Amino acid sequence: MILTNLQALATLLDDPDYNWKTIIIGFATAQFAFENYLTVRQLGVLTKDQPPQTLRADISQETFEKSQAYSRAKAKFSIFNSVYSYIQNYLFITYNAMPVMWFFSGELLRALSPVLPASFSGEISQSVVFFTVFSIFGSVVSLPLSYFQNFVLEEKYGFNKLTVGLWLSDAVKGLALSFVLGSPLLAGFLKIIQYFGDRFIFYVWVFIFVVQVVMIAIYPTVIQPMFNKLTPLAPGALKDSIEKLALKNKFPLSKLYVIDGSKRSSHSNAYFYGMPWSKQIVIFDTLIETSTVSETTAVLAHEIGHWALSHTTQMLVIAQLHLLFMLTLFSIFIHNQSLYVSFGFLSQTPILIGFLLFNDILQPLDCVISFLMNVLSRKNEYEADAYAVKLDYATDLARALIKLQIENLSSMEADWLYSAYHYSHPLLSERLKAIGYVAKEKVKKEE
Repeated sequence: MILTNLQALATLLDDPDYNWKTIIIGFATAQFAFENYLTVRQLGVLTKDQPPQTLRADISQETFEKSQAYSRAKAKFSIFNSVYSYIQNYLFITYNAMPVMWFFSGELLRALSPVLPASFSGEISQSVVFFTVFSIFGSVVSLPLSYFQNFVLEEKYGFNKLTVGLWLSDAVKGLALSFVLGSPLLAGFLKIIQYFGDRFIFYVWVFIFVVQVVMIAIYPTVIQPMFNKLTPLAPGALKDSIEKLALKNKFPLSKLYVIDGSKRSSHSNAYFYGMPWSKQIVIFDTLIETSTVSETTAVLAHEIGHWALSHTTQMLVIAQLHLLFMLTLFSIFIHNQSLYVSFGFLSQTPILIGFLLFNDILQPLDCVISFLMNVLSRKNEYEADAYAVKLDYATDLARALIKLQIENLSSMEADWLYSAYHYSHPLLSERLKAIGYVAKEKVKKEE
């Protein structure tokens, strides 16, 4: 019944009268206008000259003004970035750059055929070449914005630690990693669809899930060391405190690392990853430098709260359901001739191209899903904070959050609609209120 309904819907949408190019440009324009409208609203909030009442005892006027200036600069940059991306996307669609790039990939594949294995031919091989060309093109056109963000905006406010050499090295490594890992995965994805035909949904879903599990397993030993150095946390008070916390909460801690985040930025963070039976905690060196042992432990108590309350499992299940839903919708468009024709593919219907175009169609739905996921994420953040509070880390967590706010110059206020759409974490003032933190008035220094 479901398959019959999907086939009927696919037939309905495969109508020559549908101009999918106009529809997708319309979706992109609506999203562009709405998101910039939200940013303009946020800019209004960022002109305030006094911190929220709940933060005035802990945030100096100088820090607040610097935070507001930094947030305004990021907001203005986001508008410029969105205009740049919109124009690029509009031109790319209007002038049929995708079929040109697909044709070029085919010609490049034929030119290289004398030095390539005989089996490296056909749609899958051309898709791998297209994927590589498309990735290089995307990286090149984004370089000016990336340079400005790191070496102008972040540099101005003291966050950038990158050198031009390291920045370029990261870009090259990212492209190389994308090719080395992405090419065989793309080939596997396309091969499954070719082999199973319209029954591909379940098999692709399982394939992607297995890939995700493998990536979790190899990330700390294969991928992460390409960009950052992970060093075992040295014995001492902090290590003892974290191990005691993990033992008390039956957290399956296997390794404790310090990452050289200061190599690229002075922003602070901490996170954990790994399989259900073996977790690794990673702490940014910048967090250790700016926080006490109890404050750093409080941050990790919050992170362990996510694990103890099954937030990580919850998000994994939701991600898999979303993936299954997306693949089901893709099955409706995979043979849609009108979609391919609208974008200049008159005789060929490459699966990869169909998937890319389908993702453009899916943008409005993705925005709604992203909004709902942010709502859920904020709920989970409150619950993880509450978990840390139950472990008697209320004051330490509050102080750690305040320090992180100051060190990262994070926005201290936000327009309610902007916050609802963009933020996955509550504002600091909201989190402190939920924790029950009451700031002590600053005492006068002894004369």
